[in-house]
Amino acid sequence: MDGAGPVVVVAGSGALPGQLLAALDAAGRPCRVIALGGFADAPIRRRADRTMSLLDVSGVLAQLAEWRPSAVTLAGGVARPSPAALASGVAAWRNRRELAEIFARGDDHLLRGVVALLEQEGHVVLGAHEIAPDLLAPAGLLGSVRPGPEHRRAIETGFSCLAALSPFDVGQACVAMEGRVLAIEGPEGTDRMLRRVGMLGRGALGLGTLGLGGIGRAIPFLRRAEPVGGVLVKAAKAGQDRRVDLAASGPRTVRNAARAGLAGIALGAGATLTIDREAMIAEANRAGLFLVGVDPARPGEIPS
Repeated sequence: MDGAGPVVVVAGSGALPGQLLAALDAAGRPCRVIALGGFADAPIRRRADRTMSLLDVSGVLAQLAEWRPSAVTLAGGVARPSPAALASGVAAWRNRRELAEIFARGDDHLLRGVVALLEQEGHVVLGAHEIAPDLLAPAGLLGSVRPGPEHRRAIETGFSCLAALSPFDVGQACVAMEGRVLAIEGPEGTDRMLRRVGMLGRGALGLGTLGLGGIGRAIPFLRRAEPVGGVLVKAAKAGQDRRVDLAASGPRTVRNAARAGLAGIALGAGATLTIDREAMIAEANRAGLFLVGVDPARPGEIPS
């Protein structure tokens, strides 16, 4: 591979592709952009050298061969197509048995297959954190609101839950309150998971009774003496290829956490991306949510 070639950003939805392009521009590195049609945001589409279908795998590989990039990075969100659509898009590049195995499993397995395909074609695949390391969440308090001692158990529970789920390729986020898990991220993503949490009601988040309605009001010992809000915990899966689909949070994540009635957000330090961090911190401060980076290996060590 020509080391002097451009870095190619294959861009889906969201702010991450733009932040990576800004980092590449600031570093003076030449780059090209393939915008994924139907996913990439308007500013990325305007800048893109090509707009291509997610399923046009042969076309994307042909374009990469023409550009001779020094590296390729995959950034932004896409909706997972049906297995039949995916199979028709890449059938020329993989045998049917291999396709069936890849598509029958979770997103992490699928993304590993995409990386393997690119590497088989001779391309170097870089993660977002390798292009813009400043996007990684640092350890410690990020905003002005501090988590209280009552949130420590929720944070530990959340990280323990995600670690236990890693082999099952489920998600990279959950909501915990004290010693229990209220929600686990599935294919719907973090934002929709937070909407589910919001639908649980204030009682489930410790902001009233224990979700027992009139029973809780009638029986005093079922009330909470001190309300404790839930905590959103986000972290990379154990053993995940961090070059693709690293857990990410941004201002929208904070807004949705606030709407869901949560007390704060704990991010895996050095293993999650913070998109537009200054705006994210401002949103958290405005909403009264704590925002903290936590070492996933030592989730009990948090600022209080």
